[in-house]
Amino acid sequence: SDQRRDHVIRTIRDPEKPNTLEELDVVSEECVEVQELGEDEYLIIIKFSPTVPHCSLATLIGLCLQVKLQRCLPFKHKLDIFISEGTHSTEEDINKQINDKERVAAAMENPNLRDIVEQCVTEPDD
Repeated sequence: SDQRRDHVIRTIRDPEKPNTLEELDVVSEECVEVQELGEDEYLIIIKFSPTVPHCSLATLIGLCLQVKLQRCLPFKHKLDIFISEGTHSTEEDINKQINDKERVAAAMENPNLRDIVEQCVTEPDD
């Protein structure tokens, strides 16, 4: 159901705070758009709003969203993650970075970064 889908990203934790992204209004139900591409294949568009316009964690949050959804979605999908327009000073650069599969893969090979992402995406119950 739809709720299940939202739930996946709502529980991601902020890299610097104990709160979830939903609690900080970084993501909300409205920010997720799902379009059917074909049989059992979907395009998921997520727009998130960093807590501050020069947020240094914006790329990291985008990475967390990518990783979490790749792991949790049971169907074939294409993922586009963007920063909500006007909420970040370098939104174009960050959008490029978080939607570039190679850069995402390279980032996840960095052990420090991977640890942070894992902490953010792990479900409280795991």
